[in-house]
Amino acid sequence: MKTRKCSLCSHLLEIYFYKIYTARIFLLILMLLIFIAISHAEPTSSLRVVKYSEDGLVLNETTITYEWMESNLPVQGDGITHYYHQGPVFEGDKWDPNETENFKDKGAVKGTNIKDLCDLVGGAFLDDDVMIHAIDGYHIEFGYSNIYTPQSRQGPIVLCWYESEMGYPIDYYMGMRLVFFADDNVFGNWDMHECLPEKSQHFFGNLSPSTNGLSVRWVDEIGIYTGGYTGDHGVPAKSIPISTEESGDLPGFGVLSAFTGLLLVIYILRKGRL
Repeated sequence: MKTRKCSLCSHLLEIYFYKIYTARIFLLILMLLIFIAISHAEPTSSLRVVKYSEDGLVLNETTITYEWMESNLPVQGDGITHYYHQGPVFEGDKWDPNETENFKDKGAVKGTNIKDLCDLVGGAFLDDDVMIHAIDGYHIEFGYSNIYTPQSRQGPIVLCWYESEMGYPIDYYMGMRLVFFADDNVFGNWDMHECLPEKSQHFFGNLSPSTNGLSVRWVDEIGIYTGGYTGDHGVPAKSIPISTEESGDLPGFGVLSAFTGLLLVIYILRKGRL
């Protein structure tokens, strides 16, 4: 009888310590993910502009700050006029030609035309592609015409480094960010259909068009690819998926996610009595 009790106690202790070990491993992984999310959710204040040859060699490059851009290049926007992109439309015509819903306010922004930035390293030409690269690994590509000769309904593609309510980076939490300065101040999904080639269009969930996905935040590099970009187009995997179409425009969303994660950690600790 005594031997049975000892065996039972040993088994219960084994289960108890296994649960502790499992909870601690889960806690460690969760804290690591939180750290990665916070470390990548940072605004940018400097930009590398680089031009590549067809075989990938660097032909020319420069690194500049937003202060330099504001002082030395033409400024786009007045800090008063708001510009909008459009999120996915789930009912009716997904392209929403009349631009009726799900607008994403990018704020009253100021910035620098991507064209002017490309010209710092020799400019792009007809068969070239221009990559907009973000600090978290996300990138999109545009052809020559969309950068140098855009339709008025698209407007210039602008790297924004100022927003009227937040100011400059790092206070401008979503900066530096890409915004299309359409002539009616709204770059809608149908505008994207009419102006951008399919390889440059963005689709939420690969189904619903959304120009909001083109408003890349935390831009750290602009690359000109002579003869065109031959890598993966569209929306490659990010280093960590910390945002969605709906959450992407909320300042401090990464911090909010981290705080939620910490609350979960506290709950686990109290529940497991570690």
